[in-house]
Formats: sequence, C-alpha cells, structure tokens
Amino acid sequence: MSAREAAGRLAELVRCRTVSAPDERDEREFARFRETFARLYPRLHAELELTTFPLGSLLFRWPGRTEADPIVLMAHYDVVPAPAEQWDRDPFSGEIVDGPTGSVVHGRGTLDDKGSLVCVAEAVEHLLAAGHVPEHDVWLCFGADEEVEGHEARQVVNHLASLGVRPWLVSDEGGAVVDDALPGLTGLSAMVATVEKGVTNVHLVARGGGGHASTPSPNGATAQLARAIVRLEESPAPPSLSEPVLQMLDVVAESMPLPVRLALGQARRARRPVAEVLARVSKETSSMVRTTMAVTRLSGSPADNVLATEARAVVNVRLAVGDDREQLRARLTRLLKGLDVEIEAVEGNDPPPVSRTDNAAWAHLGRAIAALETPGETVRVVPYVQTGATDSRHFTRISDSVYRFSPLKMSRSQRDSIHAPNEWVEADWLERGAAFHRWLIAGARGSSARSGVGPFVPVVEV
Repeated sequence: MSAREAAGRLAELVRCRTVSAPDERDEREFARFRETFARLYPRLHAELELTTFPLGSLLFRWPGRTEADPIVLMAHYDVVPAPAEQWDRDPFSGEIVDGPTGSVVHGRGTLDDKGSLVCVAEAVEHLLAAGHVPEHDVWLCFGADEEVEGHEARQVVNHLASLGVRPWLVSDEGGAVVDDALPGLTGLSAMVATVEKGVTNVHLVARGGGGHASTPSPNGATAQLARAIVRLEESPAPPSLSEPVLQMLDVVAESMPLPVRLALGQARRARRPVAEVLARVSKETSSMVRTTMAVTRLSGSPADNVLATEARAVVNVRLAVGDDREQLRARLTRLLKGLDVEIEAVEGNDPPPVSRTDNAAWAHLGRAIAALETPGETVRVVPYVQTGATDSRHFTRISDSVYRFSPLKMSRSQRDSIHAPNEWVEADWLERGAAFHRWLIAGARGSSARSGVGPFVPVVEV
C-alpha cells in the first residue's frame, strides 16, 4: 500500500459527485461512492460490522478484545458544490499530477474530507491484512450529510448511546499540519481543536409599505435592512482569550523568538491586549478569539420595479467559547436599537464542551501525531479552537475527549481552497495520515507524553 496507490483510490472516490447541497444532491452518486468504497477496501467491508443510516452515513464496528474504552474515527464523504468554471481543472476528475514534491491529487473533497477518510480506510485495511485485532473496539463513522448540518451524526450518537458506548477518544476532521500557524513560529505544528465554535443563524426582517418603485418612500424596508447590516459590520464582537486559546499560546510560546515568548507569557494576566493583537494578526486568529457575524443571504422585492414590503437577511454567526445564543440576542438587540428591524429567529447551537488535554487520550493522540514525523523533523502538538463546525460536536454528549485534526499538511493556499476552487492534497501525506490512524488504533495506550514513538515509517507492502 504505497502513497501512489492511496492517491489512486482517493482519485476514484473524488470522481463520485457526492454533493450534499439539497438542489444538487444525486443519490445515485452517493450509492456509487459506497459501491466504489467497498470495492477499494474489501477487507474493511468484509470483516467489520456495518450499520447504515437513511442518507447513507456508514458506521462500522471493529470488535476488539474488549468493548470498554473504544475509539471512534470519523470522516465524511459528502462535499460542497464545485462550479467547474471557477476551477483550473475538472473538480471531479481526481486528476493526479506529478509535482516538484511528489504526486498531487486534485479535486473537490481531497482535503474536505475524502482525503481523511482514505487515511482511515488505508490504516484499517492494512491492519486487517496483517491480522491485527485491536485491544479495544474501534468504530468508524463516515457521514453523508456533514456539509448540510450533519443530522445523521446526531442519529449515530443516539445509536451508540443506546448501546452504552462511551468513547475513550474521538478523532474527526479539523486542524491540520501547518508551517505558518502564527507569525514568527517556525517548524511544523499539528493544530488539534479541542473545541469548536457554536453555529447560529440569525434571521432579520425589515418591513415597509411597498408600492411602485417609481415613487419610493424614504427609509423603506431595504434601506432599514442595509443600515442594520452596516451596523453589524462596523461593530464586531470584542475579542477575548478563552482557555483553549490560552493553552495554544502556552504551547507556541516555547518556540517563539524571545520578545514574543515573553509577551505571550503574560497572556493570562493581560488577556485583552493579547486578544486585540491576535484579532489583527489574521482572519484565522481573529476568528478564534471572537464571535463572528457574516451576512450570507439577502432577499427583498420579487420584481425589479416593486418596492419590497419585506427585506430579509440571514446572518451566520460563529459563537466563541464562552458566548451563547442568549448573549447574542441581547447584543443584537442593542446594536439594532432605533431601526425598524426585527430579530425573527435565532437558530443553532452554542459551543460544545471543551475536551480534555490532561488525560491519557490526549497523550495517545500526541504519540500518534509523532508518527507523522520524518527523520530530523518534529511536529509540535498545538491545541486550538476550531472555527468551523464538524460532525464531532454531537459526540461531546458521550465523550470528554473529542479532537478535531486532519493528519494532512495544508499550506495557506490549500486551507483557502476548502469550500473554494482548486482543492488538492499531496499523496505522500495520505500515507503519513494512514500511519497516524494506525497509531491511534494499534499504538500502546498510556498516560505519558510522546516518548518512544519514533519517526514516520512507510506502509509495508502486504
């Protein structure tokens, strides 16, 4: 099982157009994915127990020597739309191109999240071929609707809870291996999210008298709504440092230049100034330290020459750790005071609980991350706050060790390609990602740190 072979299998799965947006979802493509997946990984399908869900989510159980303290490995195979005219290559071609650093697989889902799914499947198929029996049960959860709220992940959790399953560790997509986590930080960092922000949609509506557009009245519905949007844009939530962000700063400070290290060492005593700095460093760090609001949908009049009787906006809000929907509604009520704009609904979820970093599961994850290293290369483990939502948020109901990390190296341009044009992944990192998952499954558990793991070892042919 080489990197090139893993790339070929990923390419086949990318060619399945598993777009889950309601107006593009084609169940035949989802069925084709499942058929292709079964053909590419025959041992996984023959030897593991499979439970399916109505939209096509897959839950595999690999029985271990004991049912106690199982682990859950997650990924999803649905993807967001990919308008072909915006891409340099066919987004569903799965084209493999040889570059200066090795083979690259192009296409929608290579990073989000079929690449991670292939890493899991490669690891399991390899271990099964070697006759491995895990010490503890292993569950594989592959979602079919993560990009559209992930309702089936909730059903999976309900199913596991009904069986009395309490995962010792849950691993899902999230952060990645990066070399530009913060300005001044050198070397590779594995960004592992211990929590994710809450996702909430706020529906705003402004009303007016309507009528013919040739005789408009001042302060109509669209004007009122426009003023509200400007207020939101000009009044971002104040930044603050939550405990997960402080843990991130504690880790990265050790590798920073001396002046920066000293400044970050004062973060717990000077939270607001440090938060203000992070809010200005990049859009990623800014999103970690504050609740963000983005107007994503607008609607008004149904005709060009008709005044809107109602103008509506959907504001997608990502709630920072420590914030909640009640506080959000109060903040928006203050911001919109004096405008004839109504908060019609606040729908969504508060941030889930923060997972532990003081237990054996976190240490085990760190040892698995060391399997990503090559000789002379170190990958530091950095806890942080995930700004996007994942299916794993539902698993915090049944586990206190839910971690969000994709074992793939992603440059800034690659991270920017997620949900955007020209997504791609390096084939070599599919092999490294499989090594990471093999360690999660077969590595010895313990409470110590990352000692005794050794460098990354390529997959042995079987």
